[in-house]
Amino acid sequence: MSITIASFDGADRASIDAAYRIGSAANGVDLPDFPPFCRRRFEALFHTPMPGDRSLWALARLDGVPAGYLQLDLPQLDNPDNATADLTVHPELRRRGVGRALHEYGVRLLREHGRKRVVAMAVSALPDGPDRSGAGDAFAAAIGAQPALAEVRRRLDVAKIDRVALRAALAEARPHAEGYHSVCWQGTTPPEYVADIAYLDGRLMMDAPMGDVQWEPEQVDAERIRGNERALDARGRRRYHLGMRHEATGRIVAWTLLDVGASADWHAFQQITIVDPAHRGHRLGLIAKAENLHHLLTHEPAVQVIDTFNAASNSYMVAINERLGFRPVDAWTDWQLAL
Repeated sequence: MSITIASFDGADRASIDAAYRIGSAANGVDLPDFPPFCRRRFEALFHTPMPGDRSLWALARLDGVPAGYLQLDLPQLDNPDNATADLTVHPELRRRGVGRALHEYGVRLLREHGRKRVVAMAVSALPDGPDRSGAGDAFAAAIGAQPALAEVRRRLDVAKIDRVALRAALAEARPHAEGYHSVCWQGTTPPEYVADIAYLDGRLMMDAPMGDVQWEPEQVDAERIRGNERALDARGRRRYHLGMRHEATGRIVAWTLLDVGASADWHAFQQITIVDPAHRGHRLGLIAKAENLHHLLTHEPAVQVIDTFNAASNSYMVAINERLGFRPVDAWTDWQLAL
């Protein structure tokens, strides 16, 4: 068997198509309950990247047949020592050295670009959850990476939402939130809120549990928020926001986001939820998430399930999600490799 690896970019349509087919096959086998691998999202990675991201791509061929790809994201605005990786091998061509060859190729690239560490995620099964291959964890351990953060994916089945209990939870929470009211919007953030959203987004790496992942807070301003929005528009992500506005200052002090992708109208992701530390203790996280759930389902009636990821140690957010009806599906580990 002969393994060859070559870098490629957005101008190489044949390599993009080959990588997409590999990703689609892997998605169907490794995460069969996920939406189909989204072509629009994948191609947007090349022509409309997130602001401050530089991606390096490589395609591996086994005896001339496309067998795996590697995506390395190198932050440019912050975290100059770090990178993230997505290494994917076609399910029919695994255990033949393709992953190891892509890993070694990627390490050389990262060292050439002065990076000191790389982070990647792998899925595994929970004790009572659906079957998941442990190959990702085994591979990460074999190349010397260390488990840096344990996460859990939880799923909300919309048909099973206990709406009576949800209304009761909101009724209990609202007296704690006097002096705050909710505002919602779709897609692009209104100009009057964008500075507050940038501040909250920039707090994420400070406030969310990061375990042993060495990742500094990101520098987020209004320009970066607008760049993120353009990139998400290009990916076809339909976004539903809800902010909690502090009446005394007029500022958005809590924010949550749900979004629906272009490949499946039945599926949504619960994305960021964050509350300014100065405004915690008012049940703003619960209120924002519950009201935004109603906001989403009003406009996206086809949504059947919603997935969210949380650090296993994030007891506050996990408690809110489980109160809303989210239940564990599988485990995810952020593996960190020192270069």
